[in-house]
Amino acid sequence: MIKNIAENLKTHPAVFAVGHDYQIMVPVKASCIMFAEIGGERFYDSANGINRSETPVHRMIVPMKKLDNAGKYTLGYRKIINRKPYFPELEDEVLAEYDFKPVRGGRINIYHIADAHNEIVSPVRAGKHFGSELDLLVLNGDIPNHSGTVENFDTVYEIVSQITEGSIPCVFSRGNHDLRGLCAEAFAEYTPSAKGSSFYTIRIGKIWAILLDCGEDKPDTNEEYGGTVDCHRFRLSETEFLKKVIENADNEYEAEGVEYKLVISHVPFARKSVPPFDIEEEIFTEWCKLLSEKVKPHLMLSGHLHQCFVSYPGDEYDSFGQPCPLIVGSKPFRRENKEMGFIGCAISLENGVAEVKFNSDSGEIYGSKSIEL
Repeated sequence: MIKNIAENLKTHPAVFAVGHDYQIMVPVKASCIMFAEIGGERFYDSANGINRSETPVHRMIVPMKKLDNAGKYTLGYRKIINRKPYFPELEDEVLAEYDFKPVRGGRINIYHIADAHNEIVSPVRAGKHFGSELDLLVLNGDIPNHSGTVENFDTVYEIVSQITEGSIPCVFSRGNHDLRGLCAEAFAEYTPSAKGSSFYTIRIGKIWAILLDCGEDKPDTNEEYGGTVDCHRFRLSETEFLKKVIENADNEYEAEGVEYKLVISHVPFARKSVPPFDIEEEIFTEWCKLLSEKVKPHLMLSGHLHQCFVSYPGDEYDSFGQPCPLIVGSKPFRRENKEMGFIGCAISLENGVAEVKFNSDSGEIYGSKSIEL
């Protein structure tokens, strides 16, 4: 049974994992203040003590452990009538209750979607592969086609809403097309981030993950960007971040209870591409070396190539020292009748093995692998 969506919400909320918190985010139709209530405690979307109302996407940051233990939350809002400096006028509260399924148990079912490029119907159909058995949804870059309008971000929330109905945790990473357009500079306002950063680590159940953001896929000087990107310096700062994560290993990937270590990156950065995409060999080699020698991840999840395959260290896609098996899992395509189709990736983790299937929106299986971790 599909839950009803509260009147002022464009979609069901998305529950994104960031660090040791969840960011409950949802786009709205009109100005309102918003909160998430868990176990009688309210967490408002606020900035420096002010409950925000003039934003197209609300964000409530809640402790992961608190929501996991509660197994449910209430989303509430009050529409703004007139936000006067004194005695502002607001409508009565509207409440929507959601059950929540934390990542627990022996078997963890993950569905991976990247490169939707503003398509919703076919990625959602593919993403329902696990049905009610889904534990974690990963959106791995280029979900909107670009960041030219605020409305493009609705694609993210529509896909999450239709697959999870606000009840299953998600992970979101940025893709190269996401850096393009007027709203790209405010990307972190509309999507989950770690205090504005698009790269960070996550601890969710038995999984530890690091999100790495390669930025654009051509040199900063490429005329396609017109001088609007500074990705080289951005990647250098990411190298320093990775080193700090390694210094803090006991609280990160070596923490108690971690069984699976994932790298999530829209671009499979261990692969050297043809010009003009042959960028940052030195930086990407260093990332691979640090990950391989220190972090020792089990799996890397990527999109970007519009293909579906598994690559092992030393294979043809390994140019810079791939640190672990790589799953490239997204393929948008056009059918003969011109309708868009989509192939995504279903991953099940259990007993040190990853079972991988590439499935289409029509239910066909285009390949499967069993990976010893």
